[in-house]
Amino acid sequence: MGTGYADLLRARHAVRLLTGTLVGRLPNATAALGIVLLTRAQGGDFALAGALSAVYGLANAVGQPLLGRAVDRLGQPRVMFPAAVASAAGMAVFALSGPRPLPLAYAAMLVAGFFTPPLEGGLRALWPGVLRREDRIHAAYALDAAAQEVMFAVGPLLVTLLVAAFSETAALLWIAAVGVAGALSVVTSPPSREWRTQPRTPDWLGPLRAPGLRALVGSFFFVGLALGSIAVAAVAYADGHGGGMVSSYVLSGIGAGALAGGVFYGARQWAGVPERRLRLLMAGLAAGYLPLALVPGVPLMSGLAVLAGLFLAPSLACAFVVVDRHAPVGTVTEAFSWIVTTFGVGAALGTAVAGPAAQYGGAAAAFGVAGAGGVVALAVLLASGRYLMPPEPATGTEKDRIAVVEPGLRSTHQA
Repeated sequence: MGTGYADLLRARHAVRLLTGTLVGRLPNATAALGIVLLTRAQGGDFALAGALSAVYGLANAVGQPLLGRAVDRLGQPRVMFPAAVASAAGMAVFALSGPRPLPLAYAAMLVAGFFTPPLEGGLRALWPGVLRREDRIHAAYALDAAAQEVMFAVGPLLVTLLVAAFSETAALLWIAAVGVAGALSVVTSPPSREWRTQPRTPDWLGPLRAPGLRALVGSFFFVGLALGSIAVAAVAYADGHGGGMVSSYVLSGIGAGALAGGVFYGARQWAGVPERRLRLLMAGLAAGYLPLALVPGVPLMSGLAVLAGLFLAPSLACAFVVVDRHAPVGTVTEAFSWIVTTFGVGAALGTAVAGPAAQYGGAAAAFGVAGAGGVVALAVLLASGRYLMPPEPATGTEKDRIAVVEPGLRSTHQA
């Protein structure tokens, strides 16, 4: 199993790109907690902290596809590094001024969220040109998805440690600076500097003019909703089962399952086309979320959480391959950014829906929201099956405009 990943990581620039992207996205993984901690430390209440976090999240959701479109037109360095600096500046203003005055705090969150660079979509746009072989690219998508689970688990812990050692302000400033360093590492690499997408057909819809992309966006909105609801449901579950670290057992179980599933999925070569495989993986994802609503005792619940996470990273990795196959020429970064955006918006809505569900129906009802989200995500894929058929192989002139990669992988990148 380790041989495939070792082969992937030996590819030139692979480690630098993966590490730089993960480090560069650290501010996004820690923003919500950092905003809450600083707001509370300076006398703000949870309502204000939530509002500021919401502004950051919504601005991020709007900015990702717009910046992704700019990357497709102008290249990565000309967009991503200035955006990273602007985002860090917004977060620094908030760290130094705090939640008062309110107009300045909201403006800082708007800038910090909107200009978060689309490093995640950018990395996936680079993989075909860096790795060349289909099996390597599939493994990279899986490793990327699994590594992000680790980052989103470690990031909040890092913020907590920085706050304990220094202060909330210092933690936000340090994380923002590290994010800029990560983005700089990516955009100064040869693959990022040399990457160019193909000319795109003028269309305000961009990649969303492809029916297959719209189907994926719709499906992963509900996957995000399921994950967002689980965070609230875990807290509600802990309240009824001793409190303390119980919620972290559930959330850590989800992360551990996703990590294990992603590593296993990426280490194997799978037969068949990814469009059909994605439906099977999504069925596993939905089936894993449903038993959480049983809310058994803590040991069994922790085990169910691991099972619920198993299909998350494989589903994401397979979806990335499908995006690359269906994205219209010249829109690949924006296409990946749309998946990231819709996932985040779904998670925000899941959090909002799970709160009242937990209030009036307890943890079982909140976990029921997650199960429903998984089922609807699967239903969207099944209902849109005719739009997610394997694309026709490129022929003639189109072949000459596509990067040279192994047969079976459609790419929109130059060699």
